[in-house]
Amino acid sequence: MSHINRVVIAGAGIGGLCSALAFAQQGKQVVVCEQAWQLGEVGAGLQISPNAFKVLRELGLESALQPFAFVPQNAAIRDYKTGEYYLKSPLAAQAEARYKAPYWHLHRADLHQVLAQACSKAGVDIWLGAVVSGYREEASSESIRVFLEDGRTYLADLLVGADGIRSHVREQMLGAEQPTFMGQVAWRGVIPVADLPITIQPDACVWAGPDRHLVSYYLRGGEYVNFVAVEERQDWRSESWREEGDVTELQAAFSGWHPEVTELLGAAKQTFLWALNGRDALPTWHQGRVVLLGDACHPMLPFMAQGAAMAIEDAQVLARCVATYDLQTALVKYEQVRKPRTTQIQNLSKANAGLYHMHGGVFGKAKLQALKAASRFAPKVIQSKLDSVYGYESPV
Repeated sequence: MSHINRVVIAGAGIGGLCSALAFAQQGKQVVVCEQAWQLGEVGAGLQISPNAFKVLRELGLESALQPFAFVPQNAAIRDYKTGEYYLKSPLAAQAEARYKAPYWHLHRADLHQVLAQACSKAGVDIWLGAVVSGYREEASSESIRVFLEDGRTYLADLLVGADGIRSHVREQMLGAEQPTFMGQVAWRGVIPVADLPITIQPDACVWAGPDRHLVSYYLRGGEYVNFVAVEERQDWRSESWREEGDVTELQAAFSGWHPEVTELLGAAKQTFLWALNGRDALPTWHQGRVVLLGDACHPMLPFMAQGAAMAIEDAQVLARCVATYDLQTALVKYEQVRKPRTTQIQNLSKANAGLYHMHGGVFGKAKLQALKAASRFAPKVIQSKLDSVYGYESPV
């Protein structure tokens, strides 16, 4: 078992805070360094599938999150123009019975706030305006010195890089490298149901269309509808990976779609535009007393709605490994357990991009029709694909 008492985590996103809470619940002294000057998340929804929910339940967060949840009835894929269903797979009670945990929709800010409060209660120190600029292994004292941009340093036993796709920690470990723009942008927004002229179905719904798709689902018990609209583009010129989007440009990109889509977007008053970036698989996720987690080591395209879920799973497995083995064995074991899992989800997400965007014209549409037939006549085939994602139990 490793003698790890002091843990520094770079990044106070969902993965970083889950990791902090998991370590604090083991009695470790945890400091989270967050570069922003205030805690918070951009307004957007999250799909918390049963695999991620089990971790949040284990962290003791279920009752605190319950008031913010919305339970979708089905996972659906529909045609962008006709609205016909290519897939309608039940969630709600059936998902809970099958996977021993529910499928919830949460506002990212709600999950983040509940996590931050639980971390504070567990004794985690969260330093704001604290950018981790580097680190140095201290061989003599078997520890690691973490350097902040403002000149502060902190001595720890373990540094966790949960600082996203542009991770400073990953950069020092493996060298500077720009993330790869994946030729897709995502518009995100949240709309009060009171502003909508039509009723949106209570599902986790993907609207599939040529070279673009839109996802819609409810948040906060049905008070809001969240949308994520993805469009294939090659022209991302902004330095930022996220910026304020132009609502009229978004509406134009999806004009002529089914009324449920156009009326939804017609009610949008604000949107953020994300560049979807990826990275090649890293040669390693750890070095000495440093380890990576979440988007810092395996950025996800959002086409399986598993980006946050993978970071949440990472946090659980890392904490369990560190509690069970000596540090070097723990970090090797963590990567051995997590890398195949996250690679599988990355590959499923990439495959879904082609499906949702009807790549191959007539053939793309034929794939969706085949999915429709399979979901009707061989639902177990569809279910088995989801079982490997939602039914996951950590082997550690």
